[in-house]
Amino acid sequence: PAWPSCAAGVRLRVVAGLAGARWCGLAASCVVGAGGAQGLVSSRAPLPGGSVTFLVASRGSLVRELVVLPLSGNQSVGNRPVGADGKIDEAGSVGEASNSCGQGAGDGIRPGATSWVTSTLAPGRYELVCNLAGHYEAGMFTEITVS
Repeated sequence: PAWPSCAAGVRLRVVAGLAGARWCGLAASCVVGAGGAQGLVSSRAPLPGGSVTFLVASRGSLVRELVVLPLSGNQSVGNRPVGADGKIDEAGSVGEASNSCGQGAGDGIRPGATSWVTSTLAPGRYELVCNLAGHYEAGMFTEITVS
């Protein structure tokens, strides 16, 4: 399927199961609101548990990244404490795509580049975030559910 459209600069595609690599139907895109506020919005379609690959493309003018963090109990998205450096604590992360034109962690996905990460996800809720300085506070987060 085609990438979801995103004028604001980041596109995410999720593939489950390395054998057969099928499209899961989860789409996420970056939105920019009044005053330049940012947000990451997902379709909230449940993903099947197991091996999941997140493919991320930076299509705007900003460097991006994607970090996958589990949500516990009644924890809600967007409520993690932000440090003086403008970032949240990534402890417990189950994956990060921030390596321009490569897999895994790096220095951020440059405009026009892609990155990906494959994680094994157990059933539960997860928060997808862009954890570059100031991006989480600006609204670059969304929730996904794994069944």
